[in-house]
Amino acid sequence: MSDAPQDRNAPVDLQTDRPHSARVYDYIMGGKDNFAADRETAATVLAGWPGLRTSMLANRACMHRMARHLTGLGMRQFIDVGTGIPSSPNLHEVVQETAPDARIVYVDNDPIVLTHARALLTGTPEGRIAYIQADMRAPETLLADATLHQVIDLSRPVALTVIATLQFVEHARQVVEALLRPLASGSHLAITIPTGDLAPESERLAREYTGRGIPMYLRGRAEVERLFTGLELLDPGVVPMPRWHPAPGDEPLPDTATNMYAAVGRKP
Repeated sequence: MSDAPQDRNAPVDLQTDRPHSARVYDYIMGGKDNFAADRETAATVLAGWPGLRTSMLANRACMHRMARHLTGLGMRQFIDVGTGIPSSPNLHEVVQETAPDARIVYVDNDPIVLTHARALLTGTPEGRIAYIQADMRAPETLLADATLHQVIDLSRPVALTVIATLQFVEHARQVVEALLRPLASGSHLAITIPTGDLAPESERLAREYTGRGIPMYLRGRAEVERLFTGLELLDPGVVPMPRWHPAPGDEPLPDTATNMYAAVGRKP
């Protein structure tokens, strides 16, 4: 079962004159939902680090592994913050493959994602999927949204997935704490997040994004661990993405091939 996205018929300002992180990602990954400002930014950052696409592919593969792992832990409710432009298999496709009754709420602040919300809302008859256009930097607004409460029962455990998004949030720890606060015991937090610890090109990449109006904040391992304050950090802890529960047959990647850490924690 699916829930209609908010304001489906309302005019959408796509803000095509400025780059957006989700559309830059879309272009680098071979998508078509991007504009000149996004393509120009992507070309510049790829010139500085051609391996960025490899890191982005590793991030997507890590998201899929996290989704399967969380489903295996019994999670049947997911809130995915910073969804991005749909690219199959999306989170709900991975989760509902083994848990068809799962419920997923997607959240993003890019207006172009709203125009593609129907693609996110095609799931199994047993489950429910919804999309909310909201900014994670205003967590109180997101948590008060009626659609969230129609789909997600906050008295039961929830998997909060924040994949490759927190680098665009200055006060990441406060945002994470606010999003976790109303979640029930047994809920999980899954994060992938850029760092300057691994790929030497990361600092230049962050400067390029920031200079083009997309502020990017890199965080060291200790800072990432603090995002899990009060949670039980699951094995293997905060590690470079390819080392987070690699699937059998995965091609090994050196730590320097990606610029992101991955980790999952459980709320006691």
